[in-house]
Amino acid sequence: MKTIICTKYGAPEVLQLEEIAKPEPRGKEVLVKIHATSVSSGDARIRRADPAIIRLFFGLMKPKTSVLGYVLAGEIEAIGKDVTRFKVGDEIYATTGMAMGAYAEYIVLPEDGVIAPKPAKMPYEEAAAVPFGGNTALYFLRKANIQSGQNILIYGASGAIGTAAVQLAKHFGAHVTAVCSGANSALMKTVGADEVVDYTKEDFTKNGKTYDVIFETVGKSSFTAGMKSLTENGTYIMAAAGLKEMRQGLCTSFMSRRKVFSGVMSETAEDLVFFKELIESGKFRPVIDRSYPLEQIAQAHAYVDTGHKRGNVVITVGHDDIA
Repeated sequence: MKTIICTKYGAPEVLQLEEIAKPEPRGKEVLVKIHATSVSSGDARIRRADPAIIRLFFGLMKPKTSVLGYVLAGEIEAIGKDVTRFKVGDEIYATTGMAMGAYAEYIVLPEDGVIAPKPAKMPYEEAAAVPFGGNTALYFLRKANIQSGQNILIYGASGAIGTAAVQLAKHFGAHVTAVCSGANSALMKTVGADEVVDYTKEDFTKNGKTYDVIFETVGKSSFTAGMKSLTENGTYIMAAAGLKEMRQGLCTSFMSRRKVFSGVMSETAEDLVFFKELIESGKFRPVIDRSYPLEQIAQAHAYVDTGHKRGNVVITVGHDDIA
């Protein structure tokens, strides 16, 4: 089967197309024929080992798992003898956690992993664009105990996590201020933002407004400055924090009534079911910027590295047996 191998940390060119043996499911495992995956900012950070702490989790000199890729959408092609939750032909979407492995034509997953039926009538490409931003945003908004009527500011609102966070915050009844470039203002309105701040023209930390929740999704704004715009009992979320920001957050949480959340999110299959229901009721939609075939995944990573993608970058996975 076709697979993208990450030979070492570095530029997008470290990703190489190779043929490897197709895996087989055992016991409680399912074999998924992947039709789509994505290139998230998280995938790109792992490939670059940026920040350096990534090496502690994924390998010091090169990724321990040579096949990257965190999300996928596809169909069950085969099942192990002990599988009870799925059957051959089921259309699913899933995440792979730190095991990665979605940059391939096929993958074996445990049936009790983060797998759920794909939203009805949703193309595979769109389904693959849901879990990274969606699950991350959902995890942190739940940690912040987002409430109806609260004011939330989302920094980096046009990215995969940001576009999901805007929609979820509106679903939970919050008043949403989106911070992004002016070029993405119209997009923010279509996904539900109440207000839009163009960071190229205005610094939200200097406009005198305060927010119950500030959700920093991209790690590009000042934590110290942002805290000045947080209410006295507010919550600050850092989805892409480095070690310095994590230390600052811990000190702030310890020394004040404000809460700061960062670190690695967790997710469950029930989270994907939650999004399936939202999507099927018309209350959530993934935003897709560009789509590339698997063979052009290095170009996709190069585009993500620019830091200017809108929503998600999707990878389509072709199969020789598909016309």
